[in-house]
Amino acid sequence: MTSFMNADFLLKSETAKTLYHNHAEKMPIIDYHCHINPMEIYEDKHYSSITEVWLGGDHYKWRAMRSCGVPEYYITGDASPAEKFRKWAEAIPNLIGNPLYHWTHLELQRYFGITEPLNGDNAMEIYEKCNAILAQPDMSARGIIRKSGVQLICTTDDPVDDLRAHELLAADPTSPAVVLPAFRPDKAMRADKETFPAYIARLEQVVGYPIVTMADMRRALLDRIAYFADHGCRVSDHGMDFCFCVEADEDTLNDILARAKAGQVITRDEQLAYHTALLIAVGKEYARRDWVCQYHFGCLRDNSRKMFRKLGPDTGFDSMNDAANAAGLAGLLGTLEDADALGKTILYSLNPSDNGIIGSIMGAFQADSPIPGKIQQGSAWWFNDHKPGMEAQMVSLMSLGAMGSFNGMLTDSRSFLSYTRHEYFRRILCNLFGQLVEDGEYPADMKWLGRMVENISYYNTLHYFRFDELLK
Repeated sequence: MTSFMNADFLLKSETAKTLYHNHAEKMPIIDYHCHINPMEIYEDKHYSSITEVWLGGDHYKWRAMRSCGVPEYYITGDASPAEKFRKWAEAIPNLIGNPLYHWTHLELQRYFGITEPLNGDNAMEIYEKCNAILAQPDMSARGIIRKSGVQLICTTDDPVDDLRAHELLAADPTSPAVVLPAFRPDKAMRADKETFPAYIARLEQVVGYPIVTMADMRRALLDRIAYFADHGCRVSDHGMDFCFCVEADEDTLNDILARAKAGQVITRDEQLAYHTALLIAVGKEYARRDWVCQYHFGCLRDNSRKMFRKLGPDTGFDSMNDAANAAGLAGLLGTLEDADALGKTILYSLNPSDNGIIGSIMGAFQADSPIPGKIQQGSAWWFNDHKPGMEAQMVSLMSLGAMGSFNGMLTDSRSFLSYTRHEYFRRILCNLFGQLVEDGEYPADMKWLGRMVENISYYNTLHYFRFDELLK
């Protein structure tokens, strides 16, 4: 029997162990997509308890606790930090096979030196030990980043953000890593939302002129892209429920914008036309600036209307969307390509059924590019970033594309302790490669395999995003 989560955790062959320990394990981390607050890095936030850093905003854990029958009072309610931690610990043994079980224990091992499995019986002992360690000076936000070997972080930022935290970090020679903004204009692109009029009013304040026509809207977004670029940004991110491409003439688009600003109802097709027009506009600017554009799609959000009314978005009530994305994705990429608006692009779907769709469609848009893997399939995302989900995504990519060009892992997290997700990914990657060698499907060329593991873990990302210009 293999001991619980030992040094060779997830590594099933000698080849896998060699690839991980000699190559993947030593590579630094570039976390090119996450949701942490950059001001917490600048202010070097210290955490009052393990509950705050673990359960304060982690809707992954909240969903799991609900599935274990934990009352909402102990999840998002007014229970004490100790009570919430105990309920999480009591839920943990039920999560066999869930990545949360592995992530929890990786974090306990790497940051707190705790190797025993967490459960209700030892909850308070571990709670007190974690809190004592968190109280140490080097367990602040900056300390955790340094301990994790993180070189560069891209946060997620709205066009109206002033990026003050990024300015402060850029001017701070003691910053633990390069911290860059990422441009996320979703709110500007959802004319069908009730919040749209108020958001556009805020955007008008930020850019300093009225937004009346689509020309104004395009100008506003391009002005904010320039502002973000001045703050080091070279990455954008778009969240879409599904892929689409609906084109409309300028008069129609102006009418949609005017009615949306007035708070009138916008039809689904009108929203898609408005959204498509703006994707083309910003896509041209991304390509001109050599930015990387990320598309996240395949999500069905806020399924529980009752809990959405109570807690709002991003609280654990989303799911995979089963909308067919093939025609929409192909149409969108084709339209962007025709408009010279298809630059470096990473595609993520929340539905694993889209793995083959992404892998085959992206291969149709790689021609005449000096960039290896100009169009990328992103790593297994959200409901897929577990062991079988990561394996399925990588096997599909190997089958349909060029695995050696893959950009690898990101945390997509709100927690500073989540950098162990890179370790989790790298172990799964090395085990996959090791199995191919053990089965005689790939030669035991450790020089080439080691180089490929290092590239996927670090170097591909470094060069694809041009971060090498910053990390000299």
